Amino acid sequence: MASTYPVIIFCFKRQDHLKQTIDCLKENYLAPDTDLYIFSDAARRLDETADVSDVRNYLRTVTGFKSVTIKEAVENKGLAKSIISGVTEVLEQHDAAIVLEDDLLTSKNFLNFMNQSLVHYQNNLKVFSVAGYTFPIRKPKDFQHDNYFTMRGSSWGWATWRNRWETVDWEVSDWKEFSNDKGAQREFNRMGSDLSGMLAKQMDGKISSWAIRWCYHQFKTSTYTVFPTVSKIQNIGFGSAATHTSAVMQSRFATVLDNSGKTDFNFNDKVSLQPDLIKQFINRYSILTRLKYKAMGYIFK
Repeated sequence: MASTYPVIIFCFKRQDHLKQTIDCLKENYLAPDTDLYIFSDAARRLDETADVSDVRNYLRTVTGFKSVTIKEAVENKGLAKSIISGVTEVLEQHDAAIVLEDDLLTSKNFLNFMNQSLVHYQNNLKVFSVAGYTFPIRKPKDFQHDNYFTMRGSSWGWATWRNRWETVDWEVSDWKEFSNDKGAQREFNRMGSDLSGMLAKQMDGKISSWAIRWCYHQFKTSTYTVFPTVSKIQNIGFGSAATHTSAVMQSRFATVLDNSGKTDFNFNDKVSLQPDLIKQFINRYSILTRLKYKAMGYIFK
């Protein structure tokens, strides 16, 4: 068992966001003990070449970690292929890994929470992954733990183990059966009304998402994700420069970053859905909430 698991960062062309991500990560208490892998995707078009070059020149200056390994793609893979291949490559060498994209700010105790979660739940196969991000959650007065569970993964600062990752069916081989099963689709949507629709878009080639396929596999295996009760992640990737997010999402997913300095966490060994907490979680993905923020986007754009 590793004392600290490696961190993987995926980046593309946004040097300003990437620098903020790495500067924050460098401030983590466990950064000097952490091996860092950085996967740099290649330009899609000629007009992106200079930005990608700037990113790669910056990456060669990164220090503050136990080791820094840079992987530069020769051709553009896109985020989904980059993450699937990159995480697979790192997990061939390590039992677990922590994953970030180039627009995520971390609390100083992010690595503490992620590493301790990976150790605590490593032998509990009901737990599929660990999330660093959470919506603001109001805990019941008698709730003493630093985590709760959902049955939906997160792509904003997350971690998993090799023996979970290697089981994922990235081809979604039962798609035809699922697409004709309204009951199964309703069940999938228990963790958010957007899930079945997002998977349909993926399978129709309208989006390219590793995360929805990850969430679908979690649904198929009836497994759980560990979430912190106070977020260890903030996303700064909203706006016109963002590839996979939009400005209207910012307020719906706004959260407060943990500044407690806490380095030891009390984990819940009862892996199940806490009704008071999961209700708050699902509400952020409800149809009414999504429509509300979509309308706000039209009003304020």
